[in-house]
Amino acid sequence: MKIALRTLLDRSVKKMGKGMNPVVKASALEMVERAYNEGITVQISEGYRSLEEQAALYGQGRVYSYNGKNYSNLAKPIVTNAKPGQSYHNYGLAIDFFIVSDDGRRAIWTVNSKWQRVAAIGKDLGFKWGGDWSSFKDYPHLEMTSGLSYTQLQAGKKPHLAFKLERTDIPKTNKGDRLIISIQKTLNGRYKKAIEGDGFYGPKTRSALIKGLQTELNKQFNKKLVVDGKWGPKTKNAIVTIKKGASCNITWILQAALYMKGYNPGPLDGEFGKNTETALFKYQRASRISADKLAGKETWNDLLA
Repeated sequence: MKIALRTLLDRSVKKMGKGMNPVVKASALEMVERAYNEGITVQISEGYRSLEEQAALYGQGRVYSYNGKNYSNLAKPIVTNAKPGQSYHNYGLAIDFFIVSDDGRRAIWTVNSKWQRVAAIGKDLGFKWGGDWSSFKDYPHLEMTSGLSYTQLQAGKKPHLAFKLERTDIPKTNKGDRLIISIQKTLNGRYKKAIEGDGFYGPKTRSALIKGLQTELNKQFNKKLVVDGKWGPKTKNAIVTIKKGASCNITWILQAALYMKGYNPGPLDGEFGKNTETALFKYQRASRISADKLAGKETWNDLLA
């Protein structure tokens, strides 16, 4: 059985840890999702790395101390020449990735066509790839630095980054997408979900959308679902089809989900009008699912699974 996209995203979020730049984090998750949609299963293996963790890494194969603590480990080979503060991982601006088997059980480190395709997707999203370096090629490595040096970052200078979502012309800022912030605030208010209004679409926002959908299915259609934010078989089977002319909170959730995928449905007003139908049709066609302009089980599964 093929590993679920949600599992890859959840694993990646955990591996990146806290301290990531929000644009880098969102772009990394977008890369995982785009690769998955092309049949490539990829996972982030590392993101933010503390100075102490960097010291431990630098201490492999060396005699090294940092801030009065010994980090020497001569039993292991040298793996990096970057001291603490000399890696973009230390500032949450870099990630490492690897390919996993379709079932998600094995890591595949062979730099093949799939690996290069993932790197190309990352570069389209604004990353620089370590595989393009001339002196030392670091194939798992991707970074966004906004041209800043380690010295500038150590001095407290912040990079100006923007999330690149190429499938729509919706404006973005280095503080996140304004409309996504609005969606997150609506989810918090309407369904009492405590998610951060950071303007980026990640697993927590996806889970909040699912919780909202489950809540509305229970309220409007008496489905008796557990509101857990998980896309399981019971939720999938409880889906009702909505189409042009529908006016309800489920339509609003559809509009929000389409927007998160990069397809602008127009005003997020809960009204299934022409703009929503057009965005839905474009999404269905691009996703290679039945382009029937109806939001049924297949479409919801593709949007939220």
